[in-house]
Amino acid sequence: MLELILPYLIATAIGIEPGESGIAQAPPVATAEPDAEITRLIEPQVPTGKFTTAVEVRPILDMTRANWIAVRSYEGQDLLYFTHLSSWRCGLWEIRYGINGAPATEVFALEPCYEDSASPNAMTDVANFLPFVTLPDGSVETVTVEIDYDDGTTDIAQFDRAQVEIP
Repeated sequence: MLELILPYLIATAIGIEPGESGIAQAPPVATAEPDAEITRLIEPQVPTGKFTTAVEVRPILDMTRANWIAVRSYEGQDLLYFTHLSSWRCGLWEIRYGINGAPATEVFALEPCYEDSASPNAMTDVANFLPFVTLPDGSVETVTVEIDYDDGTTDIAQFDRAQVEIP
């Protein structure tokens, strides 16, 4: 009997209403295009020990929020680093950011999660998925970051340059 009730209790506790397939559908996600919506299926939140689900990576990202991004001035440009978030990207659908009070609508491209490998979060294609974006020198004063987890939830953080600047 417990095996019938437990999945429902867990799903309810984390805000998922189980569907017939056992996978709930996330509400539509707003995009930068006003008339477009993305509907994603919430991924099963079964801990694998490989840190590939929101239930596994969220506690880490919650504890390390101050390290989500970094900024540095380098060769006449501001580099906005997403290295930490890229390293824990499995369990995330998307990372968006906004500069200097702008809404977080700019999407940071993430390398795929390699779930069939021993190290699913390994960054192996840095040539095509740089861990930073380049902006004009001195232009970054504040950064807003939004993370969409694969369980349908979103987390937001704001940073002042002084908090995350690399000398």
